[in-house]
Amino acid sequence: MALRRILVVDDEENIGRSLRMILEREGYQVNTARNVAEFRTFPDRSRIDLFLFDMRLPDGSGIDLLRELQTADNGAPAVMISGHATIADAVEATRAGAFDFLEKPLGRDRVMVAVRNALEQGTLRQENRRLKEAVGPGTKMIGSSQAFQRALEQATMAARSDARVLLAGESGTGKELLAAHIHHSSPFAAGPFVKVNCAAIPGDLIESELFGHEKGSFTGATGLRRGKFELADGGTLFLDEVGDLHANSQAKLLRVLQEGEFQRVGGEQTIRVSVRVVSATNRDLPALVAQGKFREDLYYRVSVVPIRVPALRERPQDIRPMAEYFLEDFCARNGFRRRSFDPAVWESFEAFKWPGNARELRNAVERMAILSHGDTIDAGSVPLELRMQRGETGSKSSVQEARESAERHHVLRALEDAAWNVSGAARALGMERTNLHKRIRALGLSRGK
Repeated sequence: MALRRILVVDDEENIGRSLRMILEREGYQVNTARNVAEFRTFPDRSRIDLFLFDMRLPDGSGIDLLRELQTADNGAPAVMISGHATIADAVEATRAGAFDFLEKPLGRDRVMVAVRNALEQGTLRQENRRLKEAVGPGTKMIGSSQAFQRALEQATMAARSDARVLLAGESGTGKELLAAHIHHSSPFAAGPFVKVNCAAIPGDLIESELFGHEKGSFTGATGLRRGKFELADGGTLFLDEVGDLHANSQAKLLRVLQEGEFQRVGGEQTIRVSVRVVSATNRDLPALVAQGKFREDLYYRVSVVPIRVPALRERPQDIRPMAEYFLEDFCARNGFRRRSFDPAVWESFEAFKWPGNARELRNAVERMAILSHGDTIDAGSVPLELRMQRGETGSKSSVQEARESAERHHVLRALEDAAWNVSGAARALGMERTNLHKRIRALGLSRGK
């Protein structure tokens, strides 16, 4: 992962040096500027993740620089620094869009709390921007089938209130996009859209992730950290894979939903929030309730409006417009010439069951766009596992062999293009380097094979 970049603008050389030492020890990349002129000539400001501005500079004001950032819509947060702070200064900085306000002399712990929280807020802004581009005003969600339109209509109606929504469906069906649609169509649209994947966070960390923690509350808690509920205040919290929460976390989540308040891990202060909760699961929650693995009272709290998101095989008429959209989007993002599908492609696409749903369809389209030649993607570019299912189900072993054959070809092509540099091939494939090493071993790949 690339280092987060921070730009410090302060005319006091010792302040710049001190901040650089503190932040670089924590793994950040730090640059400095001494005045407004140096800031305005600093290259690649669009790549900065966080700005630290002194309020008073020799040739201007940090507030002016903050307003320039707002106008340019850089998206990166800013923290103001002052050695002669007044209440009026703090109010002006906040109104101009500052995330936080630090007073000199600067304490290391206070600096790190402000920096970590500001960077987390910046990440949320970027995620919200991406989601707004995907499902914001003027962007239609793809699908004309009755099953999809029913789910979309229910989501749109539920969005008008603050009722909690549970989206149930298989992995890859687009539950996150539908959750974002609910947020952007709701009274909470002006607030943040914060996402938590409950299945991806270890059980002993999920409470800290949701509710935050105080400094020293457990090993590794080096500073105060705000949780997702706090960050989502005034907006929407999307709890993905909520069925994977362990029992203790279920009880704490229930209490927050009932009372609208919580305490950080290791804290005593009660924090009240106004958050709209949308949950999603690919599991059968009523069955988990019957088995005693999911609290019945929590189930009824999160599923005031339950919405079933249909699998792709239930909406075959949506496959073609979705595939065409994925192809157009991929070509535009990667600078490819505009391409189209040969009509023969649709026979394989519409016969396939798509166990990975829309996510699998997107992956197949992007793979075909990469490996095909010319402006038309023909049936020969259809992945082998899709072609084998056309007209027959095929045995499990033959389908598995087809998948491995297609994956072997895809991975080998990326490795050869990167001259067998595994890191470069991993970036091209969009996967972690360690995972690629595992797949290389599993597929039996080596130079010359």
